[in-house]
Amino acid sequence: MPPGDDPSEHPFDVPFVHRFATVPDALDPGNTALADLFEPTDATGTARVGVFLDAGLADAQPDLPARVRAYFDAHADRLTLTSEPLTVRGGEDCKNDESVLRAVLQRLHDDKLCRRSYALTLGGGAVLDCVGYGASITHRGIRQVRLPSTTLAQGDSGVGVKNGVNAFGKKNFLGVFAPPHAVVNDPTLLSTLSDRDWRCGFSEAVKVALLKDAPLFDEIEHCAADINTRAPESLDRAHTILERSARLHLDHIVRGGDPFETSNARPLDFGHWAAHKLESLTHYDLRHGEAVAIGLALDTRYSAHIGLCAPELADRAHAVLNSLGFTLAHPLLTQPDAVLPGLDEFREHLGGRLTITLCPEPGRDLEVHTIDEDAMRRAFAVLANAPEHAS
Repeated sequence: MPPGDDPSEHPFDVPFVHRFATVPDALDPGNTALADLFEPTDATGTARVGVFLDAGLADAQPDLPARVRAYFDAHADRLTLTSEPLTVRGGEDCKNDESVLRAVLQRLHDDKLCRRSYALTLGGGAVLDCVGYGASITHRGIRQVRLPSTTLAQGDSGVGVKNGVNAFGKKNFLGVFAPPHAVVNDPTLLSTLSDRDWRCGFSEAVKVALLKDAPLFDEIEHCAADINTRAPESLDRAHTILERSARLHLDHIVRGGDPFETSNARPLDFGHWAAHKLESLTHYDLRHGEAVAIGLALDTRYSAHIGLCAPELADRAHAVLNSLGFTLAHPLLTQPDAVLPGLDEFREHLGGRLTITLCPEPGRDLEVHTIDEDAMRRAFAVLANAPEHAS
C-alpha cells in the first residue's frame, strides 16, 4: 500500500532552508553580508561562533586570523568569537587522522557551543567535511556556516549536505547528512591557491555541466585552456563558472526530491565510483578533482564503447579535461582488477543495487544498473595511454 496508508506509518516533513551567496571580500569589516547570516544565540543578542581555519589557507594568507578577529570586532554587537580561530590541517589527511576530528570536537566542547551556536569554517572541502562532521555530531547538531576556499569546495562540496571522514580505507565511511546554515563563496579566498588546487574544482564543473547544462559545457570547453593558465582576463569567467556549478549542485539538492540520498542513485556522482577508489588506492596522493577527471574520462569512454553516447562526446570530454590541465593517464589504469572493486564499494556506500549515472549527451543523465566489464576494461586501456595534460 502507498506510504501513509498503513496505520503503523506516520510520515512527517522537516523544513530546511539552504542559504547560498557569492560575496567578494566577505571579511571586509564594512561588508555586513556575512554578519547578516547569523541569528542571536541567546539573550545577549549576539551569535556565539567558533571559527576553524584550513591550515593551508592560513599559511597562504597569514593575515587571515587577524582579518577574522577584525571582522568580529567590527560586528561585536551581533557576533561573539568564542575563542581564537582553530587551525585545522587541510587536505585529505584531516579526514584520515582521528586526532584532527578529536581536536575539532575538543574545541567545540571547550567553547561551550550549543545547537543555537555556530561553527564557521574557512577552508577546502576536506576541512569543511571534517569540521562539519564534528559540528553535526556535537549536541546532535551545531549550525554550520561555510566559507569554501578552494575551487572544488566553491563549485561543489561547499553547498553539499554531506559531512564525513574516512575510515577502514574507505572514503567518507563515517558521515551524516546535515545541511549547512549558510554557504558564502568569496572569490578572493581563491587567489593564493596552487595551480594544482586551482584546476581541481573545474572537473566537478565539467561533470555537472555534462549532466545538467549543455551550454555551460560549451562555455567550459571554449575557455578551458585560459582557466588552466589562470589568464587574468579569464578569472571573472572562471568564478562565474564556479558559481554556476555550485547553483546546479544546490538546485539538485533542494529540488531533486532526494537530498539525503535515500534512493539508490546519486546523479551528481557521475565518474565518482572510480574516483573514490583511485583516491584510496593512491593513499590520496591523487586530489579529489584529479580523480574525478579520470573517472569522468573513464565513464564517458565506456559509454561510447557500449553505444550509449557518441564517440565524439567522449573525445570532447577528454579534450576539455586535458585543456584544463588534468593528466588522464595513471599507472593504476593498467591494473583494472585493482580499481574495478570500486563498483561494489560504490554500491555498498549507496545501498541497494548498483546504480551508476552516465551521460548520453550534454545536458542529460541516465542511470544504469549493470556494467559491461569487457567494455570497461577497454576504456581502461584507452585511458592508460592518454596523452599528458596540456602545459
